[in-house]
Amino acid sequence: MARIHLHLLSDSTGETLENIAKAAIGLFENVEAIRHFWPMVRSDVHLDRIMEEIAANPGLVLFTLTNHPLRKRLETRCRALGLPHVAALDSVADALSNILGQETRTRPGRKHILDEAYFARIEAIQFTIAHDDGVGHENWEEADIVLAGVSRASKTPTSIYLANRGYKTANIPLVPESPPPRNLYGLKHPMVVGLTVSPERLIQIRRNRLLSLNQAPETAYVDNEKVQEELAFARRMFADNGWPVIDMTRRSIEEAAAAIINLFNDRELAEGGQGA
Repeated sequence: MARIHLHLLSDSTGETLENIAKAAIGLFENVEAIRHFWPMVRSDVHLDRIMEEIAANPGLVLFTLTNHPLRKRLETRCRALGLPHVAALDSVADALSNILGQETRTRPGRKHILDEAYFARIEAIQFTIAHDDGVGHENWEEADIVLAGVSRASKTPTSIYLANRGYKTANIPLVPESPPPRNLYGLKHPMVVGLTVSPERLIQIRRNRLLSLNQAPETAYVDNEKVQEELAFARRMFADNGWPVIDMTRRSIEEAAAAIINLFNDRELAEGGQGA
């Protein structure tokens, strides 16, 4: 089976881009597409952070960015890394422009109806970005979902994907030497979910990350014994608190998010039934 990293960058919620990617991948057999989803990309700082992740997991970059300087910056960076990059709507937009004799509108997100659900998604995305990597733990009670896991267990991309579905999501890295805030154990409203991954896969991801940052690839961060200890620490925490666990070893971000949403919906139904 062929494996490919697929990076999807949008200056809005990215639903159109995601549907295009799904349809295109569906044309091929025996392909495992590892999707990396980046909505609301509207600043150089945000794009530069994303490019670090793309460099660590090279693959095809699909984008719908209408801000021309930002788009040019993305294209320049992709060319420097030797990565294929495609503006997903350009061909169709150009054809329509020729037929209609009109220029395209360039303001991001114009195609979305500004209804209640849209604003809820934007609020969820803003909350999630502001509560990444353990930041803002004093506001965790406002979250719908809190993801916990060791470093590089796909907490951030999964959080962003969930946010795009309208779930306010915070995430916290679990480090044996630095216990998480105590309020993590007393949360009432959010569902806390543990993310885990096999030691072999985690070491591979971390080593790629170090190489992308031009750092020494052999450190305690990728030491097999240390990684085993980190994962054991996280598993004990999950078990002690009765948190559901999602294994990210062979799951795409999309699949993991779907499993988490199912858990969340089951919890909501159970609590509704108890309330009745």
